[in-house]
Amino acid sequence: MRASRMRATRFRAVIAAGAVATLMIGLAGCADSDRDNGGGEGSSSGGTFIFAGAGDPKNFDPIFNDDGESFRPIRQMYDTLVTHKPGTAELVGGLAESWENDATGKVWTFKLRQNVKFHDGTPLDAAAVCANFDRWYTMKGEAAQSQMIYYQDVFGGFEGSPDAVYDNCKAQDASTAVVTMKKYKGAFPGAFALTAFSIVSPEAVKKYDGNTVTQNGDSFAYSAFANEHPTGTGAFTYGGWNKATGEITLTKNPDYWGDKAKVDKMIIKIIKDENTRKQELRAGTVQAIDFPAPADRKALAGEGYKVLDRPAFNILYLGINQKNPKLRDLRVRQAIAYALNRAQLVQTKGPGGAAVADQFLPDTVLGYAPDVQKYEYNVDKAKQLLSEAGATGLTLNFYYPTEVTRPYMPNPQEIFTVLANDLQAAGIKINGVPRPWNGGFKDDVQQFGKQDLHILGWTGDYNDPGNFVGTFFGRAKPEFGDDAMTEMFSAIGKADATVDEAGKKAAFEQVNRDLATKWLPAVPIWHAPPALATAKNVEGLVPSPLTAETFNSVSLTK
Repeated sequence: MRASRMRATRFRAVIAAGAVATLMIGLAGCADSDRDNGGGEGSSSGGTFIFAGAGDPKNFDPIFNDDGESFRPIRQMYDTLVTHKPGTAELVGGLAESWENDATGKVWTFKLRQNVKFHDGTPLDAAAVCANFDRWYTMKGEAAQSQMIYYQDVFGGFEGSPDAVYDNCKAQDASTAVVTMKKYKGAFPGAFALTAFSIVSPEAVKKYDGNTVTQNGDSFAYSAFANEHPTGTGAFTYGGWNKATGEITLTKNPDYWGDKAKVDKMIIKIIKDENTRKQELRAGTVQAIDFPAPADRKALAGEGYKVLDRPAFNILYLGINQKNPKLRDLRVRQAIAYALNRAQLVQTKGPGGAAVADQFLPDTVLGYAPDVQKYEYNVDKAKQLLSEAGATGLTLNFYYPTEVTRPYMPNPQEIFTVLANDLQAAGIKINGVPRPWNGGFKDDVQQFGKQDLHILGWTGDYNDPGNFVGTFFGRAKPEFGDDAMTEMFSAIGKADATVDEAGKKAAFEQVNRDLATKWLPAVPIWHAPPALATAKNVEGLVPSPLTAETFNSVSLTK
């Protein structure tokens, strides 16, 4: 994979008025070829592949997760209806051999693969697919209020909500599932490839009480299905999570419908400290690490380790919570933007190839507007705006995560320190609030909105502007704190619902201009290409621009 940014392949449903646009992508033979990395079952290397994870997963139920550390093991155990060609953002068949949509973009028909079974031996059929869609839609109470961020972003709401996009799913026959939406949404078909929408065994959900979630103070507790019995159709089966050693064990699924895993076992060893991950790679106790520090990439490559760059398909931003009345003043938010020396941050803390971001999506995505207002570093301008707003001496609580490294955020502590120093130089007092990623930071920020400022980001799941700006700003969220920003929500919703591609492009370009000038709910910081590093004997690991690697292609040479 080259180090420079790859222009991700655009994909979206093309719907012409009065005509049926059919997306027969990923037919069985083609999809099998796409997944074949030159080995096949006969070339299996055996052995155990140990990958160093950067943080604890929350649980293993796809629908209740939205972060990479949870999705990494989930992605090995489950499959989605649609997936991506390895190393790209191009859609190909997953559990569905093919799919098509009608002229309205509201009815989606999936032709499923034959003879696929869940890990518990039950069949993958249209009824099971529909049971998954219905499960998500009918979530209630604490389950619906927990971390179902992807569902709410893509499908708008649950049963009974006026914003709900999903209508129904019917099993036309055992191998044909027909999903009907209440309205067109630009997220499809790309969203069908989201790991959160992996297809799980309905029988296992029922047996292990998978729909039960309980809230305990500021956190949520999940079911035996989510924690102990994850059951999908993937290339690996669940072998347990030893929390004392931090090891998640995944075992080769000999009955996998696609290319079977080349190793017998995979272990995800959770090592939260970046330097320790590097030391264990050098010691040979792990064979791969994610997100090596920018300074370590060249050193590791010089020592013979393989450093695999992913294209930069992500964004880091500084979130601003308008629950604080002072932050509702646009001048204060603009002052924050002017106070940040983002170019220097990129030079000193960014990985090679990082670039200052001026909007909330990469320039490879439809709707990128090259003429947005850019906030060049200007501390005097920041002080002037604060004075005009009567916010001189402002004090803000700045939350940042600990014990984790994210693709867009290689060292949260260092990034926080630089940004906090910039803000303080402009006269804003900063109280730093470090919180652990899961069970702390994410709950405080995304569920309860306790912060004034926070750093967070996103790696795109598919190449569509709604997956970036729609995910962040398409509806009211505690992390940005003002559900009165209805003009912003409405503009993003209208852009996402625009069927004509030229019209959609123009609408999202205007959204991005307005995000920079009228609304400014956050400040974009950078786009950064994250990397993987592996031992010399690791073959077949294909970096994904979506950081969505699957490991059935990995083999170990002697």
